[in-house]
Amino acid sequence: MPLRHLLLALLLMVVWGSNFVVVKTTLHQLPPLLMAALRFALAAFPALLWLPRPAVDWRNVAAYGFLIGVVQFSCLYTAIQGHITPGLASLVVQTQAFFTTGLAMYFLRERVQAFQWGALCLAMCGLGLIAWHTDGDTSLLGLVLVLTAALGWSSGTLVCKQAGGVNLLSYVVWSSVWATFPLLGLSLVFEGWPAIQEALQQAHALTWAGVAWQAWANTLFGYAVWGWLMARHPAATVAPLSLLVPVFGMASSALLLGEPLPGWKLGAAALVMAGLALNVLWPRWRARHAG
Repeated sequence: MPLRHLLLALLLMVVWGSNFVVVKTTLHQLPPLLMAALRFALAAFPALLWLPRPAVDWRNVAAYGFLIGVVQFSCLYTAIQGHITPGLASLVVQTQAFFTTGLAMYFLRERVQAFQWGALCLAMCGLGLIAWHTDGDTSLLGLVLVLTAALGWSSGTLVCKQAGGVNLLSYVVWSSVWATFPLLGLSLVFEGWPAIQEALQQAHALTWAGVAWQAWANTLFGYAVWGWLMARHPAATVAPLSLLVPVFGMASSALLLGEPLPGWKLGAAALVMAGLALNVLWPRWRARHAG
């Protein structure tokens, strides 16, 4: 990978990792379901006015929008609003890799190999350590919500895989429509119109900058760059870079929000990251040495 491509990939990891801090800051002004709805509304409009509809069945696009927008981000935002720290959320949500493996095993009849069981055991030990140390900053409910978000992410990944070789940016933009309206409905039901009205009236420029950052930098720029890199380099080269997301997530949360990093949290991060690294890197290492 050329140096400029690597630097672009690292910039993307910084954007994705630091976004958890942006989410936490924006949640001070907006309730989580409303914030998720605004994020996907800005991701969809006005971009869909000039991006062609992706050449895939609308049910696939709708399913992706629902799983990523409604399931993943409604749970993730709700968790970060007082149930788990942003740094830990950036780490736990990466368990989507294991959910993806499990779903592929169930639906696609893929076999789980020995190294994958080992990777899962390492990650589960890390999650168990987090659950054991639930406190005022991180609760069991927060852990469950982020794991549900990870399940939504992995399910959406499999749906996207079924779409084939579509334009990923167009796919994300059009699927965002199918996330926006359900999230607005859920916000009206669970957060209520008075809370929505008050939040919109009190939102200031920094709040809207946070929403725009998630919609344009994290969603549109992020997926466009990721798809661009995937199209130009082997997946085995690009995919492992996502392991840097929780590194930047925990570091930015500690530096900008003062999130403490006690020994147990670093130990849990090491276990989960070791499991993720084993799951992602072992097949590449084995294939290289087998050749």
